[in-house]
Amino acid sequence: MEIDGHTKLVAIFGDPVEHTLSPAIHNAAFKSLGLDLAYVPFHVRPSDLKTAVASIKALGMAGVNVTIPHKEKVMRFLDDIDHLAKEVGAVNTVVNKKGRLVGYNTDGVGYLLSLREDTGFVAGGKKVMILGAGGASRAIFYAVLEAKPKSVVISNRTLKRANDLAGEFRRIFRKAEIRTVPFEKNLLSEEAAETDLLINTTSLGMMNQGRLDFPVESLPKGSVVSDIVYRPLATELLKKARRRGLKTHDGLSMLVRQGAIGFELWTGKKAPLELMRKAALKALGLKNAR
Repeated sequence: MEIDGHTKLVAIFGDPVEHTLSPAIHNAAFKSLGLDLAYVPFHVRPSDLKTAVASIKALGMAGVNVTIPHKEKVMRFLDDIDHLAKEVGAVNTVVNKKGRLVGYNTDGVGYLLSLREDTGFVAGGKKVMILGAGGASRAIFYAVLEAKPKSVVISNRTLKRANDLAGEFRRIFRKAEIRTVPFEKNLLSEEAAETDLLINTTSLGMMNQGRLDFPVESLPKGSVVSDIVYRPLATELLKKARRRGLKTHDGLSMLVRQGAIGFELWTGKKAPLELMRKAALKALGLKNAR
């Protein structure tokens, strides 16, 4: 890739950001289509977020991705926010439209597309449990509710955060059955017994840091287990699920799918999905993830 005075930057803002595969995915896509764009990761601490967002305009960047822990707080620094992102309450993609920064959320749509492609699972009429109540959780929670599930249970280590999020979405989805449960193993086990889809949206297990202690053994035989962590690709949660013979869905699929939507917002061109997936696998040192 040659970078010169005409090259426009795209970036990802996060804390941490060292784990991200997005540069490998997007730079491969830019190169394949002959686009004069370059994607770089920036470690942005919460205290520096406002300055970092201002730099998008100052440097004439095409846009950025936003990841943990900035997806909610970044909204206050943008010029406009897409309707979906506004309802979700989180932004993961920012587009610089001639000096106006517009925020979007591609997480939820990308998640459901990748889930269906990988497992065939459709959330309509099903019982879903979501672990976590952060920026990624908000988008996935919203997308699942739009699919009209039978019920959604959300659990978080800080129960107040789960209750607050559930309360927000009850006001939007008035007919939905939404419940919260404390992040306690015995209570999670009771809920798991009737769960069709379990989704981990927390960062527990990322880079093998932290441990998600979930009672996988309580899940029914036909359930699906999904983890949005992609480093490692096979998290402990997914390994336990596979040992039980359950269908699983890894975080790489969501990363590529939501990234493809962002790519199209920045470039106006159709994303080379398969090439992006291969680039992600190569960056992980893998040939195949199935």
